[in-house]
Amino acid sequence: MHHRLSALAALRITDPEQKVAATRAAAAQAAMTSIASDELDRAAEDAGVPGRPERPMRVAATAVPQRSPFTDEGRAALIHSICHIEFNAINLALDAVWRFGGMPEAYYRDWWRVADEEAQHFTLLHAHLRAMGWQYGDFPAHDGLWTMCEKTKHDVVARMALVPRTLEARGLDATPQIQAKLARIGTPDAAAASAILDIILRDEVGHVAIGNRWYRWLCARDGLDPIAHYRTLFRRHEAPRPRAPFNLEARARAGFTDEELAALSQSG
Repeated sequence: MHHRLSALAALRITDPEQKVAATRAAAAQAAMTSIASDELDRAAEDAGVPGRPERPMRVAATAVPQRSPFTDEGRAALIHSICHIEFNAINLALDAVWRFGGMPEAYYRDWWRVADEEAQHFTLLHAHLRAMGWQYGDFPAHDGLWTMCEKTKHDVVARMALVPRTLEARGLDATPQIQAKLARIGTPDAAAASAILDIILRDEVGHVAIGNRWYRWLCARDGLDPIAHYRTLFRRHEAPRPRAPFNLEARARAGFTDEELAALSQSG
């Protein structure tokens, strides 16, 4: 099978465990062979994208119940929300592989790596959630990440600008705050969750860096000013406004420039 079509096949799988297994197997196979960059028939292949289970029930972001993490159920709901983000992130990375033709082979290798690491993150979080007595799907969740994926499916420049380096970069800001809260809770399960978040934060810096790298590469290819065009895309696709506090150190490691970090600080 064409290696990018194997990404589409994994993307269509609805069962989370099967999706993880298919993603990791395809990523390992892709790492050992060349990856073609030809255009695929996107119009015909969008059926069944993305594959996802019937549960969790998907609701608007404002309709997700707020629960205190100082209760067992509240901590489970918190882990579930991150688990859901990672499930969506698997789909996002797979979509980036199969959807956009004409990119350098390094682009596809980068996004296969992201898909593989997001699958690892989901596995860690789901195992932790099960240890707490819950399953993925037990709490409602929203689809903010995939909504932006849909908005940008016809424009790889917009995808790189608004998914990894905008929405996923918010995770760099949020994770230390979540870990601080878990430290205050002080239970063994909270400490275990924080340790998983250490792994996720480390990897997500690399994922955002990949988004930054390919966004700038595309802007250079197309003769676009990265700062000005980002503002245009941000308004066009109604991206959510970033909110302080910002993890400027992690964002710098992920490749944001001094100019971008200064603008971010002013906006917050």
